[in-house]
Amino acid sequence: MIAGDILGERARLSPEKTALIYIPTGERLSYAELNERSVRCAQVWMESGIEKGTRVGILTQNCIEFIEAFYAAGKTGVIAVPLNPRQTARELEYVVRDAGLAALMYESGYAETVAELRRCTGIEKLFCVDGKGVAGSIEYRNACASVDPKRFHRVRCVPEDPYCLLYTSGTTGKPKGVIIPHRMVAWNAYNTALCWQLREDDVAPIVTPLCHAGGVGVFLTSMCAIGGTVALHRGFDAGEIWRAVERERCTLMMAVPTIYKILLEDKTFTAVDMSSLRWFISGGAPLPLYIIEAYQRRGITFRQGYGLTEVGVNCFAMNDEESRRKPGSIGKPFMYTEAKLIGAGGGEVPEGEVGELCLHGPHVCRGYWNNPEATASALDGEGWFHTGDKARRDAEGFFYIAGRSKDMFISGGVNVYPAEIEAELLLHPSVQDAAVIGVPHEKWGEVGIAFVAIRPGVDANAVALAEYLSGRLAKYKIPREFIFLDALPRTPYGKVIKPKLHEMYAGRKSTTNNAS
Repeated sequence: MIAGDILGERARLSPEKTALIYIPTGERLSYAELNERSVRCAQVWMESGIEKGTRVGILTQNCIEFIEAFYAAGKTGVIAVPLNPRQTARELEYVVRDAGLAALMYESGYAETVAELRRCTGIEKLFCVDGKGVAGSIEYRNACASVDPKRFHRVRCVPEDPYCLLYTSGTTGKPKGVIIPHRMVAWNAYNTALCWQLREDDVAPIVTPLCHAGGVGVFLTSMCAIGGTVALHRGFDAGEIWRAVERERCTLMMAVPTIYKILLEDKTFTAVDMSSLRWFISGGAPLPLYIIEAYQRRGITFRQGYGLTEVGVNCFAMNDEESRRKPGSIGKPFMYTEAKLIGAGGGEVPEGEVGELCLHGPHVCRGYWNNPEATASALDGEGWFHTGDKARRDAEGFFYIAGRSKDMFISGGVNVYPAEIEAELLLHPSVQDAAVIGVPHEKWGEVGIAFVAIRPGVDANAVALAEYLSGRLAKYKIPREFIFLDALPRTPYGKVIKPKLHEMYAGRKSTTNNAS
């Protein structure tokens, strides 16, 4: 039976193996020790009246207690609900109400936010993981120390029982709670370990927030499945990350392009010993060529990843040789992952043509919490998840992301996908960053506008970039205008904020019209 107590199973097999290194304090926990801490968390919940199916929020930065609670969900059937500590009480209120949280674990630094949440939502039980916190809170560490872990009995869960709710960013409206079942957590962990060919001697830093799918889904659970080690950073500090890579002999890393850029620019980059590293994987946005080249000069191979909260953040795989031979590709689908590309009529598109990427397999979510309409629009009757991403497949079965459906524009009656243009621009040796949007045009309906950041000390102009693209793309795909910026607006996770680009273009056009 597939259930999500991955930590308990690994602790049974490899109790003495190092599971976790907490970088801020230097603590090192074996699988047996981490499992006992998670069992104590589970026992505290049970003795506090928190039963299977109860939703428990977690409002912390990256810390050991977050991991204890996350794995305790796999032992109890309690549904974990990670909350984004960067959000305000007003933003979090919707999630607390929608999820129906009965309890909240939090760090004392968020006491003011928690007090406001309790006032406006009436949340019942509060656990402060590092002190007293809000009046009436249970001191979590004292509670864990007082329980007897030998009294705990794991609650049996079936594969479809919800393990956690991961709320999406809500860029198109209110956040949606993705129902992640035990089956999905387990399959994502096993398949990542298998298809990425992880090893028990791998050491992987976690530098992204655990409250997001990428934080828990990329290396936390997969390294547990294979018996490897994670090095947990509390927040992002480039120098600390490089020092930990060298000291702990890290072998793998996952991050978004923005993070890799900051790591590249850190003064430690040129001196740090990277000889232990096998490969890096990037996701969330296209990776500029100059970043790849800089790491390649240090002997690092880059792979491109792909995934969504709703289908597991790891869905495709490629080896090192393939990543060099197929630049821009996300690879082939994982084992037991079906992928198809469908056109406007619902049928599959031919090889080489762009269609919507749909995924099917044991790694797909159950839908959205309290939102049957959204569930029905994303999951069809046969269990295929419609990602909303456009992609194409080449003759060898490798997939390439062409962009989001909402980013597509139509020029002269032909669909144009910005990600395809952006990928080519990022291969130009002078281009540091690039993004393309569609804007209205009297003759063609819409045309592309490219926003480009040039590498420092390099000359480039619109004519040169247009000529470069003309040998790589059809004429209708080549942007009608190139706007040069020092840097593109991006989210903390590396995604270009395209609404801001539209605003910039509208403002620029308005200024030009007024001047004329």
